[in-house]
Amino acid sequence: MLSTLARAATRRPLTVIALWVLFLLLGFGLGTGVFSRLSDNVADIPGTESEAAAAYLDRADPTGESITAVVEGAAVSDPALRAQVERAVADVRSLAGVTAVPDPYATRGLTAEDGRALIIPVALEGGLDDDAEEAAVDAAADRIRQIDAPEVHVSGGPLLGTQIGERAQEDVRNAELISLPVVLALLLVVFGGLRSAVLPLVIAVSGIAGAFLALFLFSEVTDISVYAIQVTTMLGLGLAVDYALLMLVRFREERRTTEDVVEAVHRTVAAAGRTVLFSGLTVAVSLTGLLVFPSVFLRSMGLAVAAVVVVDMLAALTLLPALLARFGGKIAPAKERPDGEEGRLFARLARFSARRRVAVVATLVPVLLVLALPVTGMSINLGDAKQLPSSTEARQLYDTVDAHFPPGTGVSPITVVLKPGTDATTADRIRALSPTARSGELPGGATVVRIQPPGSVDGKEATDLVERIREVRADEPVEVTGPAARLVDFREMLAERAPWAAVTVLVGIFALLFAFTGSLLLPLRTILTTLLSLGAALGVVVWVFQDGHLAGLLGSEGLGALSLTAPPLIVAIAFGLAMDYELFILARMREARQLTGDDQEAVVTGLRRSGRVVTCAALLLAVVFGAFMTGGFAPILQIGLGLTLAVLIDATIVRMLLVPATMALLGRRAWWAPKPLRRAHERFGLQEQPPAPKPSVPTNV
Repeated sequence: MLSTLARAATRRPLTVIALWVLFLLLGFGLGTGVFSRLSDNVADIPGTESEAAAAYLDRADPTGESITAVVEGAAVSDPALRAQVERAVADVRSLAGVTAVPDPYATRGLTAEDGRALIIPVALEGGLDDDAEEAAVDAAADRIRQIDAPEVHVSGGPLLGTQIGERAQEDVRNAELISLPVVLALLLVVFGGLRSAVLPLVIAVSGIAGAFLALFLFSEVTDISVYAIQVTTMLGLGLAVDYALLMLVRFREERRTTEDVVEAVHRTVAAAGRTVLFSGLTVAVSLTGLLVFPSVFLRSMGLAVAAVVVVDMLAALTLLPALLARFGGKIAPAKERPDGEEGRLFARLARFSARRRVAVVATLVPVLLVLALPVTGMSINLGDAKQLPSSTEARQLYDTVDAHFPPGTGVSPITVVLKPGTDATTADRIRALSPTARSGELPGGATVVRIQPPGSVDGKEATDLVERIREVRADEPVEVTGPAARLVDFREMLAERAPWAAVTVLVGIFALLFAFTGSLLLPLRTILTTLLSLGAALGVVVWVFQDGHLAGLLGSEGLGALSLTAPPLIVAIAFGLAMDYELFILARMREARQLTGDDQEAVVTGLRRSGRVVTCAALLLAVVFGAFMTGGFAPILQIGLGLTLAVLIDATIVRMLLVPATMALLGRRAWWAPKPLRRAHERFGLQEQPPAPKPSVPTNV
């Protein structure tokens, strides 16, 4: 299969290159339209109680969106400032699409007790189409910003999504400007030549175009989260460089033994291409676990990221061979090194770990378990504007309100829908749960009770109150919605579906690793060591962002919980990335074992020949993730740190020390499989190997 693909790519390289150029134009032309379609609703889960109640409210009481402004000054009661605010309020009220703008001076709670800030809520009409809503929001925001005061900030509702989308676009652009030059510089060091260094960036740009196009296509049928842009772009960029690096290193090795460039490309695809294929499939399979969850956000992220991985894999297996067939003759072969010199450091690590296998395992496993301990106390929440960088308008509005108004001001209420037939006693018991309960009648005989929760919108007090309401209502036709209720439902969904997601991923990964190695024990060992590195990385993320240790160094602070988006994405993506390096190493071990039949020496040779590639790939991926962490958006910081740590821990501690130690413990049994499974692998496993090298005269190219 891979040989056929290589022949097709090298037979008509210009055609393949032209098709990929067309794909790039689509990605950067059509695909970038996704930035205007981003959504900040990530906790919505179809079929849950909170979603059902929200849908009922939309039908019974169709109200429009709203935006919020805050004005800060030395004294908001100053006659000149007051006159400006009142004129702005009157002008906004007269705008098409605006239904209500309360007078902040005459409405209780809208003027700060210290007299230095006031809030202007703007309610929009229900049922507006997108263009009319956008026009009303822009007109209202522009008019309010004309108020001459030290600080005027407008955000919330549809405006918040627009602001976050613009910030996401800026963060992606800045991350690319930072990461691409640094990656190019590192590739120049690795390859020692500009041609070889540029080719991975070409594949990386293809990955970015694929990320944009995949997200745009998915946005036609589902919501795309604000987190999707950074996550898919960083992964598309990082994996593309990884795959291209692996292929180019192998191509330069093959050029040492053959003058024929096309033949070297075929051999590269047959050998390294097999690893890239399994690596891409492994990452994609690890993301299928997200499809088990009914969350629209998790499913769309799983599909989008898997699509990007497939694009990177196809680019490495088709575009890169075409480019090598066309321009590979100008790429110098890898330098011959005396026996024992190539990968000497990694060979020493492998021999040390093999000789001290019990000590290595007994030392590293407890260390990784200690790093993973904070995961046992992990908590998740929806988060608020504190997660945004301080330079964003939404964060500035949040900070101003927090500085001048009582805690809980502007916090979305817990909304309780008491449908017709609800017992009056139950309704009274629900109202009695909080002194902030306020009731209102809905068309059709239903009653809505809005309760202002103490603390944050999704803090423990708010979620505990949701659970108490659901206990009190018993079997009555009462439903609870609002951000706190959505968080409770999201947590329950994760707890219920996480075991099924884990089983789905582990079975898929086990099958792929068996097809790759033909062993029954290697997949088990790989999964266990990967879980160790993943747990350690996630534990550090909890320690930093939830508990607040060293968070300031990353431009964040202790938030008391992780964003609900971070843990599932870190686990799904990092698990797949860790498999990348395992496959790089196992591929070389397998080749050495087939040539020599010596199990112990195969471990040393495999690490000797793959250690440099794995280390460089991990470093490049860490650079890419680090660049995306410069944006300051807390969920992206959490995801970026988790993936960076998972990659670095896995590529160093686990793959360089723990893998050779465990392989030495297993010995020949590492490649064992029962006879029926061995026969199945011989029949169905991907056995394609590079053809025997053709002798050639050394070239001066």
